[in-house]
Amino acid sequence: MSAKIIDGNAIAKELRGHIREEVDAWVKQGRRLPGLAVILVGNDPASEIYVKGKRRDCDEVGFHSIVHHVSANVTQSDLQALIGSLNEDSSIDGILVQTPLPTHIDQDRVIDEIDPKKDVDGFHPYNIGRLALRRPTLRSCTPKGVMLLLEHIGCSFKGLDAAVIGASNHVGRPMGLELLLAGCTVTTAHKFTKDTAAKIRLADIVVSAVGKPGLVPVEWIKPGAIVIDIGITRGANNKLYGDIQFDAVKEVASWITPVPGGVGPMTRIALLQNTMQASRDNQGF
Repeated sequence: MSAKIIDGNAIAKELRGHIREEVDAWVKQGRRLPGLAVILVGNDPASEIYVKGKRRDCDEVGFHSIVHHVSANVTQSDLQALIGSLNEDSSIDGILVQTPLPTHIDQDRVIDEIDPKKDVDGFHPYNIGRLALRRPTLRSCTPKGVMLLLEHIGCSFKGLDAAVIGASNHVGRPMGLELLLAGCTVTTAHKFTKDTAAKIRLADIVVSAVGKPGLVPVEWIKPGAIVIDIGITRGANNKLYGDIQFDAVKEVASWITPVPGGVGPMTRIALLQNTMQASRDNQGF
């Protein structure tokens, strides 16, 4: 048995086409374009690459987008003031602050400053809380992207056992909430979990979001499980690695995502979809 590869690039391309069609229809109706503002702090090379990719996505689907590139020495108050001005900008539906941020910046305060209706990353406590209460609005992009992948392959969630490895605020925790909302029985493994292998081995869906290359061996995987690799690490040779021991695990799983080209493109699709949703709400339709 060899797993089918879930091609996130191909699925994302198809979904970007659908978004472009919707934007074109808006323009014909005389509505303004959805607007996304990205704040890039400092000159982190990886962050600059990510922001360029997001800008290309916006161009492809016809969004209005702007990038505010500010100094790494920006103060907390000045960064929050910039967010406040974007909150009041009627041409901007979504605000994204690219991470990581400099160590002198309190990331939680930055997230809290964003208007929840413009929080297209889905990180604001209001939006995470809505998901926890089964009343989702703007959903965290990477978990939402994973759900889009699973829906694309026709996954029947109800009654399945799902395991999420990692409990971060922006990925692991909302990922568990997404799967719970879909009808799965969810286990979250974290650094205090005892016998992680035994718990993961029971799962029909395994999602790893740790960022530790090769963390998950084939021995942890139930035959026929769906395996989603969110973790991504850039090695010394500039090669990208996932959490899953891909070559071995693909021989026992039913479906598996590659790194790169699996979850990453779908995270960006989720950002576009969230911006579309925010624009609908902001424009009152």
